[in-house]
Amino acid sequence: MSDKNTLYWKANIRLMLVLLSIWFFVSFGCGILLSDYLDQFHIFGFKLGFWFSHQGAIFVFVLLIFIYAWQMNRLDKKYGAS
Repeated sequence: MSDKNTLYWKANIRLMLVLLSIWFFVSFGCGILLSDYLDQFHIFGFKLGFWFSHQGAIFVFVLLIFIYAWQMNRLDKKYGAS
C-alpha cells in the first residue's frame, strides 16, 4: 500500500471510531446508564433519559450517518479516492 492509501484508511478508521464512540455514548450511556440522572431534565415535555432511550438515540444515529457521508466525501477529495 502506498503512503497515501495508508493515510486515507487511518483517517477513515479514526472517523469511524469517533462516530461509533459518540453513538455508543448516546445510545448506551444516555439511554441506559445515565437515564435516571437525565430524567430530572425535560425536553418537549418528556424526561430527557426517556427521550434519549426512545427517540434521541435514533436522531443522533441518523445525524451521524449524514456526518459520516459528508466527512467521507471530504476524505475522498483530499486523498483522490473515487
